[in-house]
Amino acid sequence: METYPLEFLTLEEAKELQFKLVDVITKHFSGDEFLNMGDLGVAPSHGRPLATAKVEETLADFFGSDDAVLVRGAGTGAIRFSLQALLNPGDKVIIHSSPIYSTTASTMQYMALQLEYVDMNDSQNVLKALSNNKDIKAVYIQHSRQKASDRYNMYELIKEIRNSSDVPIITDENYTVLKTHCIGTQVGATASTFSCFKLLGPEGIGCVICEKRVADKIRQINYSGGGQVQGYEAMEALRSLIYVPVMNALQAEEITKVAETLNEGTIRGVKGAYITNAQSRTILVELDQPIAAKVIEEAGILGAATHPVGAESRYEATPMFYRPSGTFIKENPQMKDYMIRVNPMRAGSQTVIRILREALQKVSGALCS
Repeated sequence: METYPLEFLTLEEAKELQFKLVDVITKHFSGDEFLNMGDLGVAPSHGRPLATAKVEETLADFFGSDDAVLVRGAGTGAIRFSLQALLNPGDKVIIHSSPIYSTTASTMQYMALQLEYVDMNDSQNVLKALSNNKDIKAVYIQHSRQKASDRYNMYELIKEIRNSSDVPIITDENYTVLKTHCIGTQVGATASTFSCFKLLGPEGIGCVICEKRVADKIRQINYSGGGQVQGYEAMEALRSLIYVPVMNALQAEEITKVAETLNEGTIRGVKGAYITNAQSRTILVELDQPIAAKVIEEAGILGAATHPVGAESRYEATPMFYRPSGTFIKENPQMKDYMIRVNPMRAGSQTVIRILREALQKVSGALCS
């Protein structure tokens, strides 16, 4: 099986990104302000908590964007608000011809969007669809992979679209923020969306990095005090973000080590290992036998997490042994029995290899007894 993982930041690049974020923070917060928890409610001057507004200004500056909006609903909420801000019910949208992440699909369904499926692995398909359909109102791109065979370069795709069209472009940046070199808005997209919960932040908080007109619309449709991200939540999300780049770079290094070790044939029962973005950067471990579910169960007994919480949330330190993502399985149903998705999380490669070896030995022993 051939996969096309996204680029990842080196440790040196990640350190510089951390330093850049802290530098930007010092330009927006005094020392005393940053040590405060943040205010509550709808401040009349900003229509939201003052600390939330200041965090949004900081994030917009850091990502080099017009504006940023923190929203409830994590990554799903960020995508939903972006679609609502830029589109009307029934509008036609270009999306990649692959299975859509389930919560995104439900948002598009309830907005009655007309989906124009295009294979984005060839950018000419997208340009042709835009040329032939003058009623296209937006292009939606998921930065991370939706299926194993995806190979498109989102940066180049956005640049090619921008050379011929000013159509709004919305990017789903979940699992890619502070792992890859850019998000969509940094190369020409209209709005980029992601979950702060996947970046060590508080539960349920999402972020939209976007043009000011998009941010203004989101704030307009989400003015209620109960819908605001409160000041303490915004401050918590920003503080957590500081530690993400280096953490992700270390994780990427360990992923490479695990894949290399497995592909050396060191563990009996493993046919191969493939680095992929499914959805986060992980290793797909291919087994000789259709025993993936049993191996995952044994790995759980040995200390591995066998299901995600936020897929790289603050709670996930032990390595995760889990089935491949639903979108990957839809493309290759046989994956479910033969493949295990392994994410080291905060663990070293030695821990991952030990758990996998012991789990396989226990399952193989039980099958032979």
